[in-house]
Amino acid sequence: MSDMAGDISFSRRLLEQFLAVVQEQHFGRAAELLGMSQPPLSQSIQRLERTVGVRLLERGSGGVRTTPAGAAFADDARRLLDLQTAAVTRARRIAAGLDGEVRVGYVSLLSHLYLPTLLRAGAEELPGLRVRLLHGSSAALVDQIRTGILDLAFVRDPARLGEDLVATVVATERISAAVPSGHPLAGAGAIDLAQLREEEFVVPDPAALPTLAGQLQLACRQAGFTPRTAAVADDLSGLLGYVAAGLCVSLLPEGLRNLAVDGVSFVPLTGPGADLDTTVHAVHRPDPDAAVTRLLSVITGPRSPFDAADPAHGLTTGPAD
Repeated sequence: MSDMAGDISFSRRLLEQFLAVVQEQHFGRAAELLGMSQPPLSQSIQRLERTVGVRLLERGSGGVRTTPAGAAFADDARRLLDLQTAAVTRARRIAAGLDGEVRVGYVSLLSHLYLPTLLRAGAEELPGLRVRLLHGSSAALVDQIRTGILDLAFVRDPARLGEDLVATVVATERISAAVPSGHPLAGAGAIDLAQLREEEFVVPDPAALPTLAGQLQLACRQAGFTPRTAAVADDLSGLLGYVAAGLCVSLLPEGLRNLAVDGVSFVPLTGPGADLDTTVHAVHRPDPDAAVTRLLSVITGPRSPFDAADPAHGLTTGPAD
């Protein structure tokens, strides 16, 4: 036999045949184990030895035994078959959405309210799936979904999306008045929005939070006044900051009370303009990977992790769009 093999290629079946002969130390018994006749098995092993370029088995009247090269080759063949099986299994799991990585984007305050619950549920339901988190503004996250940087993003009340993206509602929160803790209305069970007509407001930047900005203006008009704008903020953290500083009031999602921000009290609204809510959306492309579909099924299915949220804080699970 030659010292070097030219074209080294052999099938899984050929390796399995060789290992059966090694295990049984007999061509006849190995052929019976494989469900084939002995002559084709002998021919297969001879072909394998020609391909490898060395003698792998010593034949004798009582059976066969491995040469030193054959014993080493048998160990490697077992590892090769195990790796091949693992590779096929992993590919199938990824195709089914049970394995792999999902790149998930989120806006800042949603990390406190929803991400821990989502990550815990994902780990329990899809333990083979790795979630990579990236933070950004709603507009930036939507752009990253569009360009393929992200697979899934959680944003609050996204601006109108084109047909190239899909937004699924995963939760809905009531909007309440947010007032400084020292405000005379801070301890009220509920207030009429019109009671804030003389207050100075911090309002959402329409470019960054268009839905919430529009809701605040419309609600105040329905309550019979135009809000006196003292400050503008482009995210919920900024809005909370102005209220906590005692400088302004605002209208904010009630779920933010779970953050326990010092200096801010949330008071439910009644009367004209009080029927307000905000939604959290999962945004993705129309043809998401199986892993995204699986993760969404955990979030929006009958056992949604958001179902356990405290309704007293104005949080409910929303229907899928």
